[in-house]
Amino acid sequence: MTLTAPTATIGLDTAAELAAQLRVDSVRSSTSAGSGHPTSSMSAADLFAVLATRHLRYDWDDPRSPANDHLVLSKGHASPLLYSLFKAVGVISDDELMHGYRRLGQRLQGHPTPALPWVDVATGSLGQGLPDGVGVALAGKYLDKLPYRVWVLCGDSEFAEGSIWEALDKASYYRLSNLVTMVDINRLGQRGPTDLGWDVDAYARRAEAFGARVLVIDGHDLTAVDDALTAAADPAGEQPTVILARTVKGRGFAEVEDSNDWHGKPFPPEMADRAIRELGGVRNLTVRGPRPAEGSIDGASPASDPAARPVTTEPTRRAAPASYGVGEPVPTRKAYGDALAALGARDPRIVALDGEVSNSTYAFEFARAHPERYFEMFIAEQQMVAAATGLAVRGYRPFASTFAAFLTRAYDFIRMGAVSGVDLCLVGSHAGIEIGPDGPSQMGLEDLAMMRAVHGSTVLYPSDATSTVALTEAMAATPGISYLRTTRGKYPVLYPDGETFPVGGSKVLRSSDEDAVTLIGAGVTLHACLAAADALADEGISARVIDCYSIKPIDDATITAAVLATAGRIVVVEDHHPEGGLGSAVKDSLVADGRVRPALIHLAVRAMPGSGSSKELLAWAGIDADHVTSAARYLVSG
Repeated sequence: MTLTAPTATIGLDTAAELAAQLRVDSVRSSTSAGSGHPTSSMSAADLFAVLATRHLRYDWDDPRSPANDHLVLSKGHASPLLYSLFKAVGVISDDELMHGYRRLGQRLQGHPTPALPWVDVATGSLGQGLPDGVGVALAGKYLDKLPYRVWVLCGDSEFAEGSIWEALDKASYYRLSNLVTMVDINRLGQRGPTDLGWDVDAYARRAEAFGARVLVIDGHDLTAVDDALTAAADPAGEQPTVILARTVKGRGFAEVEDSNDWHGKPFPPEMADRAIRELGGVRNLTVRGPRPAEGSIDGASPASDPAARPVTTEPTRRAAPASYGVGEPVPTRKAYGDALAALGARDPRIVALDGEVSNSTYAFEFARAHPERYFEMFIAEQQMVAAATGLAVRGYRPFASTFAAFLTRAYDFIRMGAVSGVDLCLVGSHAGIEIGPDGPSQMGLEDLAMMRAVHGSTVLYPSDATSTVALTEAMAATPGISYLRTTRGKYPVLYPDGETFPVGGSKVLRSSDEDAVTLIGAGVTLHACLAAADALADEGISARVIDCYSIKPIDDATITAAVLATAGRIVVVEDHHPEGGLGSAVKDSLVADGRVRPALIHLAVRAMPGSGSSKELLAWAGIDADHVTSAARYLVSG
């Protein structure tokens, strides 16, 4: 049987049949795969059935339509439920569900990813779907200005994650009445009861304290579910809605209902047969609920596909790139703010977020120039990256900035952004011990390693204002997760306007046929390398100096050529811990090339720093010009 409803006219009796089918297919697919989470899927089947048949406005044949509602499965382990829904609406076959789930090379992965066009973001790392949904809802209300709604299904276990409460806090702050969170309160987590169990009143008090409108229902009463979803979709008011649905894990199969023993376990075949019989047998119902209303797109709102967007939709403001005179002392963080504001004037897809340090990161320059596209996330770095992810889902190009040290708090969201395949531009300022007296809690000394490890990432570290402007613009066209590291202090501009800085490139600032040693730096340490080269020249030693502004991908050819030209003698210096940063990137490059056996000295921050002036700390760590000079002299003399 196939049913399609242009409006919410499919009856609850059909929704009940669909709920049973979703349960049966969750059992079948996980048993066939030999792994999965059938019981966590069964508890939420009634919520999904009513939502899909009567409330989710979605054109399943056009998943990129900007008018579509958005459905985010925050409890990603319940993927059998989501994939069973996809079968029920006719976008995947029963054969794919039964033979493609959790198999090598198939798109029905253990937790959902955008390998499926109906999935916006990868989930499964709990506590991330709702924060990502906040970003999508921000786009809908403030940028797209479209009436689509964002429906998020959360599990109760993930409400122990602080990121969930960051999300609710920001959803309330931004008055996201287009965001509806359904919480599947089935009482049980992986190893036993959750911290609140079925205490829905406690959940309600907490959600209300964060500014949400809360509806408490029996998650298996289809009329109550329908009434709650109807109320949640009412745009009156400016609060996000949280529906707290009391459910039973394993609902529909008495042997496992409310049992501690069946989390994340498929049923053996004989047990699955009993479950399917108890649930009424296999069904092949195809049901599609309401589609987006005709006329909900006015033609002026940007589409999900960035290629479909106009080049500009607003008057040009500060469209020319920022420029600086050679030798002028300029912090690279300021150049970032200048560049972002100019970039935003040329491209309406550019949006910016910051973690309440915009007067330090200089993101305030964008906020001042383009307030309608700036989102303050306050001290909530996880939500900042998640909101950026959601905005990217809608085709915007988000730049998110905070201190480099504080991005570590959001690392799981960055990692999952790569799994989602979104394009994010992240900026970490106040990097390294160069920041001086603030001390180690503020010093980003792990960020390069962290960002290099992200799949498909790009890691950039400019040394002056001109290169910062160029690399900020390059990030806007770079796919995947890109990271720009900026410096607190003022350093002289090295390059004239118009100099190009391709991703994967480098600059050779000193070079001759007599070079005896190669000095490689980036950011603040490039200036130390230049000073060291001058000191060495006074001693009759010629040094080649490379600005390794692109740390990932790194310029293998230039590094190899320099090392070959200087008899393998190389000094790498970085304001970072020795593991995983510039030095590791250079070593990896040389090992991969395999043609040279370098005599390499790696200068890095090897002890725990404290407070002090920038000059004192750079000397203490052994990464200032004097130490670079000594290291080079040692290699040449050896």
